[in-house]
Amino acid sequence: MNEALPDLIARFRVRRGLFRKELVEADLYELDAYGCVLKTDKVFNPGDTIVLDIIMDMPFDEIRAEGFSGLITECRKHCSNFFYSVDFIELNSGENSDLSEKLSRIREVLSKKQSLKSRRSSGTSVPDFRQLA
Repeated sequence: MNEALPDLIARFRVRRGLFRKELVEADLYELDAYGCVLKTDKVFNPGDTIVLDIIMDMPFDEIRAEGFSGLITECRKHCSNFFYSVDFIELNSGENSDLSEKLSRIREVLSKKQSLKSRRSSGTSVPDFRQLA
């Protein structure tokens, strides 16, 4: 988990007191069809469930997959933050087919972005034009 996935966040609500809820945005570090890894300073325990929205911010539009139920399966502390492994609950059921389509679209765009980024970073540097002359 070197760096956060580009342009991708998870948004969820955390109960703060009896009647208040706080909207939290967290960076995603991994995402697949079964779950994700997110980083936040909020404290959860393995076995807790959260409802989260996964949002990919694009230049002209956003791709949103809203209302994922997730089960916290693992917690790792890093400085003042926590990395949580979240497994998606009941994603493959027939009623959530629209949700799974949006998630697969986000994963498709993400893999294209990562392959473009790796091509740029692993390719040879652009030669100096003075050397070409």
